[in-house]
Amino acid sequence: MTKGNMAPHHTHRTQSRARVSQALRRIRQAVRQHPSQRLTALCHHLTVDCLREAYFALKRDAAPGVDGVTWEEYGQDLEPRLQDLHRRVHQGTYRAQPVRRRYIAKASGGERPLGVSALEDTVVQRAVVAILHQLYEEAFLGFSDGFRPGRSQHDALDA
Repeated sequence: MTKGNMAPHHTHRTQSRARVSQALRRIRQAVRQHPSQRLTALCHHLTVDCLREAYFALKRDAAPGVDGVTWEEYGQDLEPRLQDLHRRVHQGTYRAQPVRRRYIAKASGGERPLGVSALEDTVVQRAVVAILHQLYEEAFLGFSDGFRPGRSQHDALDA
C-alpha cells in the first residue's frame, strides 16, 4: 500500500445514500492521462446531488455558525434549500457568511481561536473539496498519508 496510490473505488460495497459521480471519475482519468492539461471549468460538477452528499456528510451535532441554523433545521426543507443554493452558486450570487469566532481554553492557560462557519458555507466547502479531491489525488505519492481520505498519520507511522 505504501508504494502506490489506493485504487479508486467506483462503487460502494453496501447499499447507501452515497453514489459515485461518473463525471468526477472521468476528471480523475483525464488528469491521469494528460497531467499537463489545465482544467478551467469545474463548476458544472457542483450539482444538487453533490451538495446533498456534502450535507449528509456533516456532523449532526456541530455548533451553528453566525446564522444560527443547525443541521436539523436546514434539513427540514432540504431540497428547496439545496436547489436555491445550487442556483446561487452557479449564478455567482452566493456569498459566504462571516465566520463565528470562539476561543477555546488551552492547557497552558492561553486561548486558541476557533472559527465556526455557517452550515450552508460548510456544505459548499465540502462539495468543492469532493471535486478537487478527484484532481489532486493523482498528484500524491503512494506514501503521502497526511490530509487524505482514508489515510492518517497513523498509517504513515505503521508504514
